[in-house]
Amino acid sequence: MKTYEELLADAKSRVQEMGVKDAMALRHTTGDTVFLDVRDPQEYNLGKIPGAITISRGNLEKNVEAHVPREKTVVIYCANGNRSALAADTLRTMGYEHVRSLREGFSGWVAEGGDVE
Repeated sequence: MKTYEELLADAKSRVQEMGVKDAMALRHTTGDTVFLDVRDPQEYNLGKIPGAITISRGNLEKNVEAHVPREKTVVIYCANGNRSALAADTLRTMGYEHVRSLREGFSGWVAEGGDVE
């Protein structure tokens, strides 16, 4: 059996994380990146990265294929970078090859002055 901390550490060992500044640069240099918000509705209704697709972590596996093409680069974020790491690991298992988890999450995005809608 594994604890939450062990599951999270395992997921983070398999996924690629990126910092907020790199994510901001990626967002402004290419229109081919999908930002995926895996927070719950009560969280993303208060603000999100402009243009982000919202699918809560609990509904990810069921809904992601209808909204995110496998060939796209996907930057997944949550509040602080933990759920997004688990979600990125799941998408990797589902065959998404260009997936990154936003290390600092939405809170880091806001702290760096990132755009919010």
